[in-house]
Amino acid sequence: MKKIFRKEVIIGLIVALSIVVLVVGIDFLKGVNVFKAANYYYVTYTNVEGLAVSAPVSVNGYKVGLVRDISYEYDNPGHVRVELSLDKSLRVPKGTKAVLGTDLLGTASIKLDMAPGGDFHNVGDVLVGENASGLMDNVSGEVLPLVSKVMTKVDTLLTNVNVLVSDPAIAASVKRLDAITANLEATSRQLNAVVKTLPPIAKNVNAITENVSVMSGNLSGFSSTLNGLPVDSLVDNLNSMSANLRQLSLQLNDRNSTLGQLMNDRELYDNINSAVSSLDSLLIDVKKNPKRYISIKLL
Repeated sequence: MKKIFRKEVIIGLIVALSIVVLVVGIDFLKGVNVFKAANYYYVTYTNVEGLAVSAPVSVNGYKVGLVRDISYEYDNPGHVRVELSLDKSLRVPKGTKAVLGTDLLGTASIKLDMAPGGDFHNVGDVLVGENASGLMDNVSGEVLPLVSKVMTKVDTLLTNVNVLVSDPAIAASVKRLDAITANLEATSRQLNAVVKTLPPIAKNVNAITENVSVMSGNLSGFSSTLNGLPVDSLVDNLNSMSANLRQLSLQLNDRNSTLGQLMNDRELYDNINSAVSSLDSLLIDVKKNPKRYISIKLL
């Protein structure tokens, strides 16, 4: 009997130890350290989609605990109660919010938005729960209306593009562009031909440049010669000649002067004309009758 009793005790101890190891192992796999002291707080949410037991609880990105348990509040329909296991050294100020958020992969976590102040929650208190707006909420609330407006504008733009493309003037413009391109290509060929003839032209340009240099030297010498001429005396002579011509012009226009009378006296002109006529008649008569005027006597 004693041996049988001992075996039963040993088996019972082994089973109890196995259960303890199993529980500790499960908690360890969940991230729960049963050997570390922790404080427990509670939060109520209306939606815990993606949240699982052992989900991390962080403050400013640092993990300070985890989700210990999730249960539905049957006495408060539509709400889910979440138990948080936080480090024993963490003190939670009153007014702190437990914000439930979801990442791109759909994994939920809780972030504690610590409130300022020195008044702290007691262990076991219920914290303020809040659901953060997810990526899809932002997409549906902000992006989709913008996309709808953009799609309307895109539809209008495509309609205008179709109308523009179907316009016969566009096809005609394209044909003109083809013709212009062909003309540009022909012009390019002509330019290439002209460029090939540039070396002789360049030689001619060099010769012209040399001639211009010679002309420039000649002009420089001519300028030096001009600088050596007595320009002042020449100018004085020209001024003197101009003064004399002016005086002569004044005398010609003056009726009282001799030249003015010759130019403007009609009677004098008639007398001179009559004298010239008489002289002409005399010469004619001398030619016809020279003996009348010339007497030659022979000794």
